Amino acid sequence: MKLTVKEMTLISLFAALTAIGAFIKVPTPIVPFTLQFLFCTYAGLLLGAKHGLYSQFLYLFIGLIGIPIFANGGGPAYVLQPTFGYLIGFAVCSYIVGKVVDRSAEIKFWPIFGAIVIGLLLVYVFGVGYLYMMVNFYLHKEMTFMTSLMVGFIPYITFDVLQSIVIALTAVRIVPILRRSGYLKIQVEK
Repeated sequence: MKLTVKEMTLISLFAALTAIGAFIKVPTPIVPFTLQFLFCTYAGLLLGAKHGLYSQFLYLFIGLIGIPIFANGGGPAYVLQPTFGYLIGFAVCSYIVGKVVDRSAEIKFWPIFGAIVIGLLLVYVFGVGYLYMMVNFYLHKEMTFMTSLMVGFIPYITFDVLQSIVIALTAVRIVPILRRSGYLKIQVEK
């Protein structure tokens, strides 16, 4: 894997933006509101599947080596946090959204919005599933799956769907401009 300086810079930039998104938060008892979803989605939209995924892996790597860039700290023990599944979901979301952009010669609202919603749902699948498993099997507290949904999904879904709409609307405007100006390559895959 050989990356250009520009690619490394953009990957690092989106890893940093995702970290900044972790600190723009509204604390709640278990899962805080953050802007990480916004930045991981834009990483996929603007960098494509592979580089968007790299940016999220870089974010995870930096946090897991001990630099406190996650919403509640950092370090290798962070994998034991009930919210770590959301971070895994961000990487998957970035890849899925990027894959759709990579395959799209024309950026239209509904396909992009659909990809963002699928990415969002995968964030919740990983996040809520991990939350449920960690609380029940690691913390040895009893939590039903419905309670996991009530804690890690229901309070956040409206805000995240609204973010998804804004992201899709801006992508329809921004991505074609960046492609025409040569800042983004058209990587149409069949």
